[in-house]
Amino acid sequence: MAQNFTCQAGGPGASYNATIDYQGCYLDPSVSILGAVKLSTIAMTPQFCGNFCGARGYSYAGINFGTQCFCDVSPNFSNAEKTNDTTCSSFCYTEPSERCGATYVMSLYEVTNPQGNASEGTSSNDFTPACLTSPLCSYQVCNTSLSIPERVASLISEFELEDKILNLVDAAAGVARIGLPAYEWWNEATHGVGSAPGVQFPNMPANYSYATSFPSPILTGAAFDDALVRAVGETVGREGRAFGNGGFAGFDYWAPNMNAFRDPRWGRGQETPGEDIYHVQQYVRNYVPGLQGPDANAKQIIATCKHYAVYDVETGRYGNDYDPSPQDLTEYFLAAFKTCVRDADVGSVMCAYNAVGGYPSCASEYLLEEVLREHWGFDDPYSYVVSDCGAVTDIYQFHNFTNTEQAAASVALNAGTDIECGSSFLKLNSSLADGEVTVARMDQALNRLYSALFTVGYFDGNQYTSLDFSNVATPADQALAYRAAVEGMTLLQNDGLLPLGETNSYKNVALIGPYANATTQMQGDYSGTPKYLRSPLSAFQNQSGWNVTYAMGTTINAYNDSGIQAAVDAASNADLIIFLGGIDGTLENEQNDRENLTYPSYQLELISQLAALPAPLVVVTFGGGQLDHTPIFENEGCSAVVWAGYPSQDGGPAILDVLTGKQSIAGRLPITQYPASYANETNIFDIALRPNVNSTGRTYKWYTGIPVRPFGFGMHYTTFSFSWDDQPGSSYNIAHLVAACETESYLNDNCPFTTVTATVSNTGNHISDYVGLLFISSDSGPLPLPNKSLVSYSRLHKITVGGSDQLVLPLTLGSLARADEDGNLVIYPGSYKLMLDNDACLEFSFTLTGEETIIETTPVQKPSAQYNFTVPVNVQPPSWEAYSF
Repeated sequence: MAQNFTCQAGGPGASYNATIDYQGCYLDPSVSILGAVKLSTIAMTPQFCGNFCGARGYSYAGINFGTQCFCDVSPNFSNAEKTNDTTCSSFCYTEPSERCGATYVMSLYEVTNPQGNASEGTSSNDFTPACLTSPLCSYQVCNTSLSIPERVASLISEFELEDKILNLVDAAAGVARIGLPAYEWWNEATHGVGSAPGVQFPNMPANYSYATSFPSPILTGAAFDDALVRAVGETVGREGRAFGNGGFAGFDYWAPNMNAFRDPRWGRGQETPGEDIYHVQQYVRNYVPGLQGPDANAKQIIATCKHYAVYDVETGRYGNDYDPSPQDLTEYFLAAFKTCVRDADVGSVMCAYNAVGGYPSCASEYLLEEVLREHWGFDDPYSYVVSDCGAVTDIYQFHNFTNTEQAAASVALNAGTDIECGSSFLKLNSSLADGEVTVARMDQALNRLYSALFTVGYFDGNQYTSLDFSNVATPADQALAYRAAVEGMTLLQNDGLLPLGETNSYKNVALIGPYANATTQMQGDYSGTPKYLRSPLSAFQNQSGWNVTYAMGTTINAYNDSGIQAAVDAASNADLIIFLGGIDGTLENEQNDRENLTYPSYQLELISQLAALPAPLVVVTFGGGQLDHTPIFENEGCSAVVWAGYPSQDGGPAILDVLTGKQSIAGRLPITQYPASYANETNIFDIALRPNVNSTGRTYKWYTGIPVRPFGFGMHYTTFSFSWDDQPGSSYNIAHLVAACETESYLNDNCPFTTVTATVSNTGNHISDYVGLLFISSDSGPLPLPNKSLVSYSRLHKITVGGSDQLVLPLTLGSLARADEDGNLVIYPGSYKLMLDNDACLEFSFTLTGEETIIETTPVQKPSAQYNFTVPVNVQPPSWEAYSF
C-alpha cells in the first residue's frame, strides 16, 4: 500500500449517478463520433457508460460493439449517419432489455449532469492501482502481509458464480460490488501500440493520441539485428505500459505474432519476422523480454505469443484442420512457441482458430496441457492461455467438434483455455449445471488471470507505474523507428545506379506509383496512430536541389490503365524516375490470402513504359509478401530494385536516405521470392514442408525449384572480403558433446556447441552494414535432407571503407539436431558443412562421430478416447479446401 493512503468506505464518484438522455442510433464506420476516452466491459449498459463518462466530466456517452463505451465533450458527426433505432441491435448482456449499439453502430446519450467542467472533461483518466481504490482496499486481496497466491485466492473467494463467468471473457466485468474494476484483455502491440478494444487513441493533440509506429515485423526481421528487435520491444513495452497507466489501454498485449511465414500467399505474413524458424525463435527471444522487462514477476506489460499452433492460412481459417508430420510439428510449428515459453518466459499464449491433428487448438489437451504446460513448463501461477477472438465459438460453429456452443465452451475450458476472446464462455453456467465443467477449473483460470495482473502491478503498482505520456514517442523512439525502417530495406538489383549520391546529379525527379504519396498505407496490419506519417513524396520534395514531379499512375490493383499515360507524360522530362508500388492491405491482410504471386498487371505495364524512357528507373516495392519480380529484373530499362516492406511512420525519409546513400543498405530477404508458378504448384492447404507429390516444398530449406531471389538475398553498395578467425574442430564425438551439456544440469537445443568468428573487410567505396548468415548442411539424418539450415547470424554496423569488423556466430546443439519421424530432436553422426552467406563465401567442414542421440523427446498426441472430454466430440479430418469463410 502507498503511504498516506487510507482505505475509505466510499470513494471519489461513488455516489455519482449520471442522468442520460438518449440521442439516437448512429452508423459509426470510423468509430469517430466520440473519441476522448473508452472503456470495454461485458457488463456494459447505458447507465454504466453514462456513469463512466459523466464521472470524468464528459457530457456525451456512446456504446459501440455491445461492450465499448466512448466519451467526449461533444459528438462529431462528420463520418456518421443517424439510422433506425433497431440498427443498434446488440443487447446489453447484463441488461438484455437495453441496447448497446452494434458493430460500428453507436447508441448515443447526452449526460446532462457531468461532474466538473463539461467543456473539457476534467477528471483524470489515469489508472490507479486497484488496491489504492475503495472499496476494494478493504478486502484481503489488498492485504500486503499475505502472499500473492493468498491474496489472489481471497479475491476469487469473493466472486459469486456469475462474477466468475463474467470475468472469463476478454471484456471482463470486474466485480462492482467489491470495487474490482472492469478490464479489457484485448490490446495489441505487434509493431507499436495498436488499435484494439482495450486501446484508445483520443483525438489529437491530447495526451495518448499517438504512439511510435515501427515498421511491420517482416521488415524489421529483414534487418537480422537482434539488438534492434530488443530495442523495439523495449520501446513498445514502455509505451504500452504508459498507455495502461494513463487509462488508455490495458497491461497485457497480444503480441508477437510468431507463426513462421510458411506459404508466400499468407495474408498475415507481414506480422511475422519471416519464414525461417531459427530466425523467428531469435526474434521471440528478444522481442518478448523487451516488451515484458527482465523480471517475470514484475513486468512492464504481459506479452502474448500467438497463434498456437500451425496457423498460417487465412482462407477458411475458422474451421480448417492441419495434420503436420511429427517432424514438421517439432522442427517448425512448435519450435518458436517453445522458445517463447521456455526461454523468454512469456506471460500468455493465444490458442489459434485452426485444429491440429483433428482437435481445435483451443480444445486440444495435447497442445495446451501435454506440450505447453507439462513439457515446456508453462506452469507459473501467472501463466495463462487466451483464445483467439471467436475461436471457442468456432469449435462448434465451423469445426463441428462439438454439437453445441455450450459444449464448445466446456471443452475449451477443460483443455486449458483460461480466458476467451468472445462470448461462448458466458454459457459456462449451463455447462456447470450439466456437469461438463467444474467450479474448481473456473477458479484455476481466474487465479491465473489475476496472478498475471499482479505481475504488472495492477493491484499495488510496480516500478513501471510512473511511466506516462512523456515516455511515449520521444525523439529517441522516433529515431529508432527510422533506424528500423532503414535497416530492413533490401537491395534486390542494382546496375550501379545506386546510391544516387550527390543530389545535384539529378534536377528533375519523377515520383510515380501508388506508394509515392503513401501514409497509413505504409503501416500495414495492427497499427496504431503515430505522431506523424512521412510519405515518400514529402521526403523527396524536401530534398534540396530536386524538382519533384508526382503522379500516381495506377492504383495497387487497378482494373484498367486509366492514369498510366498521364504518369508516363509526367516522367517524360525527368532525369531520374522512381516508381513506388507493390502490394498493400487490399491484397494481403487478416482474413485475406493472396491468390497469386505476380506483380499487379497494370503496375507492371506502367513500369514497362517508364523503363522505356531515357531516364534511369528505380523500382521500390512495398508489401509483406514477396512478388515475382522476374519481368522487372529482366527489363534492361530498370536500373535498380529495392524492397521496402511496410516501413511505417518514417518510411519516406528512410527510402530517400537509402537511395541517395546517406544510409547504407544491408537488409536480407527474410522470405523466399518464388516464381509466380509456385502458386499453381503447391496447394495452400498442404501443410507439409518437405516436397511431395502435391508440393515442390516449403521455404528455402525444402523448396526444390529455383527461386527468383533466395531467402537471405541482399546486395550492398560496397564489396567485402572474408576470412575465418575461430573455426570448429574437424571432428566431434556426439557422446562427449551431450555429456558436456549434462554436466551443466540441462540438455536441450540451447546447450552451447561452439562459436565461430570471421573477419569482414570493406573492400569497396561505401561505408556499410553487413549481415552475416551462417548456414549448415549435412548428409545425415532422415531423408529427404534439407537444402541447408540457418543456424546463426549477426549484423555488423558501419564498416568503414578499408576497415573491418568481426562476426561472432554462436552455435548450439540445436544447430546440429534434426527431428526424427517421431518428432524427437536427434543429433546424427555424419559430415557437416558450415557456409557463410548464400554464396558460401566461407566454408568449413567437420564430422560428428558415435551413435545418434536424442536431445529432446516430444510428446505424442494420443487417440481421442484417451482424453477427458465431458461431452461428445467429433475429431476432424485434415482440410484440403477452405472449411469456413
